[in-house]
Amino acid sequence: MPTLTFYNLAEEKKQKLVAAAEQEFSRVPVYEASIANIVKQAGIPRGSFYQYFEGKEDVFFFLLNTQAQKRRRTFFSLLEKHGGDIFQTMTEMYAILLQEIPAQENLQFLRHAFLNMTHKVEQSLAEMFSYGDSNEMIDGLRPYIKMSALNTRSEDELVHVMQIIIAVTMRNIMEKFSRNLSDEQAIENYKIELSLLQKGLCK
Repeated sequence: MPTLTFYNLAEEKKQKLVAAAEQEFSRVPVYEASIANIVKQAGIPRGSFYQYFEGKEDVFFFLLNTQAQKRRRTFFSLLEKHGGDIFQTMTEMYAILLQEIPAQENLQFLRHAFLNMTHKVEQSLAEMFSYGDSNEMIDGLRPYIKMSALNTRSEDELVHVMQIIIAVTMRNIMEKFSRNLSDEQAIENYKIELSLLQKGLCK
């Protein structure tokens, strides 16, 4: 995560460095990215970069977490809009993600993140839908989610429900980008899988 020195920078300098990093990670996956390109685009000495971040992975996960936090606000707004219905919420959230990522050049790094998924990347992206450990997830969701609509016996089971839905969502986004599916086809596939979860898989 960024150092205090980074947070103390003038806002314009911070945004310039962030934009340079987004541009580089949108060009190539993080493991191919170059700090030299980031500092050149940001117009700062290479030594200054290490006053702000430990390395390219550090700034990459800072960007990823920042985007996840923004989308978490959208997620909770959608939960309110849909009266706590998690399936309607996730369907609209999925459609929004598919529209936003390709449409904004500086968000192409999210596409690379989905296509080069690791456990750490998955954990960061999952922060779009909740945060922290199981107890924090329950505390965060309780005021918003319509528990009576779910076939769960306890709040602990809600954690597992969310983990399953998030896993299905991640896999569908990865498939959309890896197979270059149209938004329409990707959304239809996602709706089918959510419908199966909603109905249950046993007769």
